[in-house]
Amino acid sequence: MMALTITPPGRRLVGRVAPPGSKSITNRALLLAALARGESRITGALKSDDTRHMADALRAMGVTVAEPDATGFVVTGTGALRAPPGPLFLGNAGTATRFLTAAAALADGPVVLTGDAHMQKRPIAPLVTALGALGVEASAPTGCPPVTVQGSGGFAGEAVTVDAGLSSQYVSALLMLAACGAKPVRVSLAGDAIGARGYIDLTVAAMRRFGATVAQEGSAAWVVQPGGYRAADLHVEPDASAATYLWAAEVLTGGAIDLGTQDFTQPDAQAQALIRLFPHLPAVIEGSQMQDAVPTLAALAAFNATPVRFTGIANLRVKECDRVAAMATELARLAPGLAREEGDDLVVTPQPRESFRPARIETYGDHRIAMSMALAGLVVPGVTILEPGCVAKTYPDYWRDLESLGVAIQPESALAI
Repeated sequence: MMALTITPPGRRLVGRVAPPGSKSITNRALLLAALARGESRITGALKSDDTRHMADALRAMGVTVAEPDATGFVVTGTGALRAPPGPLFLGNAGTATRFLTAAAALADGPVVLTGDAHMQKRPIAPLVTALGALGVEASAPTGCPPVTVQGSGGFAGEAVTVDAGLSSQYVSALLMLAACGAKPVRVSLAGDAIGARGYIDLTVAAMRRFGATVAQEGSAAWVVQPGGYRAADLHVEPDASAATYLWAAEVLTGGAIDLGTQDFTQPDAQAQALIRLFPHLPAVIEGSQMQDAVPTLAALAAFNATPVRFTGIANLRVKECDRVAAMATELARLAPGLAREEGDDLVVTPQPRESFRPARIETYGDHRIAMSMALAGLVVPGVTILEPGCVAKTYPDYWRDLESLGVAIQPESALAI
């Protein structure tokens, strides 16, 4: 399927959809279970490109990862990692790449981590620098993957300061590694800038579930005690980022979509309160702590009563694509003047409905661009999403779930294009 065209339903979307499991929690749980001794069961998990890359990499490093059903993993670890026979290919999975770069210090030999063309443009230098401070030999000549880590079965450092201005994943990676040290390890932030701090809370909660002892010191440091991890069972909550598309579809059509839960601990869940304000979204939305929800909110803002400026979103430029530029460009295809960049801000200015026109939407291989721009197709006739298969990164059933609510989606083949 090279493209698909969405037909506005012209009615309220009503029904029940179960969002997939959280990608963020699934990949944390997989790694922690792999570092534990014994058998851990992970239920409600996400099965997608990102989690497949993590599971396959762990298998290559000597961990037994079974998949008994569509939402489950059974992970049997020994408390150690083996150097893989070849490079670990991680696609465009940021969590897998950052987390495994740190964990590779525990392997018994060199580990090369690489990814697709998009991943090879995503920065990892701050994490490599931080690993060096712990005595881990690692290099990334371009500042992005591929990364080579000289695993030695452990590390000697007791304190590390990391620049997390580009990604909280650097902090999470170091925290999860820290529990496997021989002594307590203090992980500190260089400055207060950090992308999506709430994801560190997810990391700490997962670490504690697998037996680690973590104490926060103020707002910018954590102390992790030695001792490693113990096997545990964990149920993964639904993905809040995925839920934002369904919440937006609900308010765009005046519908009622039952997700089966409203209990989320992930940072993007705070977008729900904003979505409920539609069509009266606030004039300024600060998006630094709910970054993956910003494309959803931007698509919703196109049909708001008044303009919306998104601030604090510079980190979106180093995601799977430059999401600030992508959303500005693709929204503007729908109506002249609909969206523009101002510095690192994104400004969405609603236009008269008669100004909207059919458009073929570039996705840049980015699942969040595809899913958020599809929301416009619920209102505007003739919205065609190119490369729709990119949603497999985190939400493989997205198109099927929209169809289950009554949205007509027409696929185009390569020949038709």
